[in-house]
Formats: sequence, C-alpha cells, structure tokens
Amino acid sequence: MPLNKPLLIVEIKKVLKQQSKNSSSQEKAMNDLANGLATAIEKYIRSGTVVTTVVTPSGPGTGTGTIT
Repeated sequence: MPLNKPLLIVEIKKVLKQQSKNSSSQEKAMNDLANGLATAIEKYIRSGTVVTTVVTPSGPGTGTGTIT
C-alpha cells in the first residue's frame, strides 16, 4: 500500500486547527504543535507497506520467499 499523502495533509490541518484554539503558554503551544505533527508524520510513515523478495544461497536450510 503506498503512503497516504492526502491523509497526512488532513492530519496536519487538524493539528494546526487545534493549535489555533490553544491559549496556553508559548512553550506549551510549541510542544503541543511538535507532538501533533510528529504523530501525524509517524502515522503517515507507518501507513506504507514494504514488499521485498529474499533469495538465500542453495544448500540445506535454503529458501525463497516474499516479505511483507
């Protein structure tokens, strides 16, 4: 599954919208923003799927397969 950029955009906008309503101290506001963006980026990166093929040398205990 490819990375879902439209969802990342939605998540970032959600974080920014929440931040615009934040009346906390500047330090807390920056921490909240950084945390929200980090969470959105982490979700984005984890939404991808890596697929690869592994081939081992011939001999005892050898094999071929796909890793997802």
